[in-house]
Amino acid sequence: MKKINDDLLSIYRAALKRVDPYEMVVRRLRIDGATLFIDDPGAPLSLDLDRYERIVVIGAGKATAKMAQAAEAVLGARITEGVISVKYGHTETLRRIETIEAGHPIPDEQSIRAAERIESLARNADRRTIVINLISGGGSALLAKPFSFDGPGMKVSLTLDEIQKTTGVLLACGATIEEMNCIRKHLSGIKGGRLAEMIYPATEINFILSDVVGDRLDTIASGLTVADDTTYGDAMETVARYGIEKLIPDSVRRVLNDGMEGRLPETPKKGDRAFKRCHTVLVGTNYHALEGAGEQAALLGYNTLVLTSQVTGEAREAAKVLLGIGKDIARHGIPVQRPACLISGGETTVTLCGTGKGGRNTELALSFLQGIEQDREGAKGVYLLSAATDGNDGPTDSAGAYASGDLLDKISGMRIDEYLSRNDSYSFFEKAGGLFKTGPTNTNVCDIQLVIVP
Repeated sequence: MKKINDDLLSIYRAALKRVDPYEMVVRRLRIDGATLFIDDPGAPLSLDLDRYERIVVIGAGKATAKMAQAAEAVLGARITEGVISVKYGHTETLRRIETIEAGHPIPDEQSIRAAERIESLARNADRRTIVINLISGGGSALLAKPFSFDGPGMKVSLTLDEIQKTTGVLLACGATIEEMNCIRKHLSGIKGGRLAEMIYPATEINFILSDVVGDRLDTIASGLTVADDTTYGDAMETVARYGIEKLIPDSVRRVLNDGMEGRLPETPKKGDRAFKRCHTVLVGTNYHALEGAGEQAALLGYNTLVLTSQVTGEAREAAKVLLGIGKDIARHGIPVQRPACLISGGETTVTLCGTGKGGRNTELALSFLQGIEQDREGAKGVYLLSAATDGNDGPTDSAGAYASGDLLDKISGMRIDEYLSRNDSYSFFEKAGGLFKTGPTNTNVCDIQLVIVP
């Protein structure tokens, strides 16, 4: 078991190395003389720095500190000013860019402070300014500017407490990240393209590291600088779909309803002038991490199959699919022969029905372990590691957990079904010894599931 766990750790580390935010930005941003080059394979860009007076660096996300380190390494003294917002503990040493640590997944007062500082820099930017914007997953919580509007016959001002309560409800109801961010964009004065409105008419370069399945730019960090194709009506549909009308604050429900009825301004859409001077580069994704994992698994001698980067749905249901494939490998050598490493990634959800402690990766691992328990012989020799690439599985200090038949020998008297019913997967693996802890990795490209059948 130790060798297998060592191999799983080695493969996970290779995945993270492939999506190191510092390396990914340095590869795309460079200076030659007085020219700034943005090496975007789809639309390369060069800027004559003699035409600009200032370079401002801003950003938010769990991986943004490393991205900022890269910006400092390339731009150095050319950076006039900068502020980034990161999750507590997800920091790096920076010399020219201010770091604000803030709350995640629930925003806090520091999230508001960070949004105020970044808004100030954005609004002071003009045509002689280049704004380098470093965005990664987590930015939704790390920049909080509760929506406000003061117009003829309509005055609205949401509070941080109302945003916090709404975020908590969304996290618990099982909504997808796209659905959550649709609502958050319409309750914010900075998300859903509104940061781009503040930055205009400056030249804006957005480097984005994706933590969203499918890599939709308008969903990553709630689309701070991207045109929003969702509406207040979409947000209200999500509220109705999950039956949370009475769980969110009355003021939030009124904002969404007033917006749907046209009494509040929509988020900026495609064609808005705010995006005329924007250039966006997607620097890293979950698929890039899976490529790195696959190469390392092959080096370790495994027949490797990268299955998908788009695992979604309930964590415990995804576990059943992965275990089923693992059992087929063990019994029939399909879809890959032993020794095998099956690699997948994405982001599952957990619909809370209990008050336990855990995240989507430990929940997936516990469901996987339950499946092994129900078919010890068929699942013999199937090993799993499910882990978040940012090092934090939900509101816990673990990245995820290991699961295998070997672990079952250590859980005498512990009923897996009871822990699952309480959503208490962290507590289970803490007692059983299966937690996988890395600390903050300062990257963030969703989750990785590794199944080994030696």
